[in-house]
Amino acid sequence: MAQTTSTTTGSTTARRWQIFGLAFLGGLLLIGGLALATWLLAPRQIEFHGTVVDSTRPAADFTLTTAGGRRVSLGDFRGKVVLLFFGFRFCPDICPTTLFEMKQMMQALGPDADRVQVLMVTIDPERDTPDLMQEHVSRYDPRFIGLSGTPEEIAAVATPYGIYYAREPGSANTGYLMTHTASITVVDKKGYVRVIFPFGISSADMAADVKALLDE
Repeated sequence: MAQTTSTTTGSTTARRWQIFGLAFLGGLLLIGGLALATWLLAPRQIEFHGTVVDSTRPAADFTLTTAGGRRVSLGDFRGKVVLLFFGFRFCPDICPTTLFEMKQMMQALGPDADRVQVLMVTIDPERDTPDLMQEHVSRYDPRFIGLSGTPEEIAAVATPYGIYYAREPGSANTGYLMTHTASITVVDKKGYVRVIFPFGISSADMAADVKALLDE
C-alpha cells in the first residue's frame, strides 16, 4: 500500500513539473513574440549620408526671381523635399559637378523626383540674371529652378543658411570668380532643414536620403 502511494505521488509531481515547464516555455514564447512585434513596429532610425540637422524652427523663407520675372518663394514648395544650392554660372568646377550629381539623383528617384525641387541661387547676381540662371540650370534638368535678385536680396537669403561667398580674381577669359560654400541644404516636406550634403556626395547617397525624407 505504501508503495502504491509513493508511485502515485511521484507521478503527480512529474505531471506538475511538466505543466510548469510547458507554462514556462509558453511564457518565454509569448515574451519573445511581443519583443519581436515591438521591434518590427518600432520606428526605424534613419541613417543619413549627409549631415543631420536638428531644426527647431522652419527654414528661413525667401522670395527671389526666376525667368520671366516670376517671383518664387521657398514656401511655394511645401509638401516637397527641396535641395537648395548656392553657386554661379561661371563656376569652373564645383557648381557643374554638383548640378550633374543632382541631375543623376533625380533620375535615380524615378517618379518620386516629381516630389523634389532643386533650387539654385546665384551668388553672382551682377552677371547672373534670372533668365540666364534658369537657362543654365535647365541644361541639367528642366525641373530645376534658377534664382537671382539684387545683391542685397541674395545676401539676405544666404546669411540664414550660413552661406559664405566672395569675389576673387580670375583670368582674362573668365573675369572675376566667386569663392563660396559648396554644400546643399535639404529642406523636408514640412519646411525644416534636415540634412546638409557636403560637396562631393554621390548622387546615389543623395537619392537615398531624399527618398527617406519623402517616405516620412
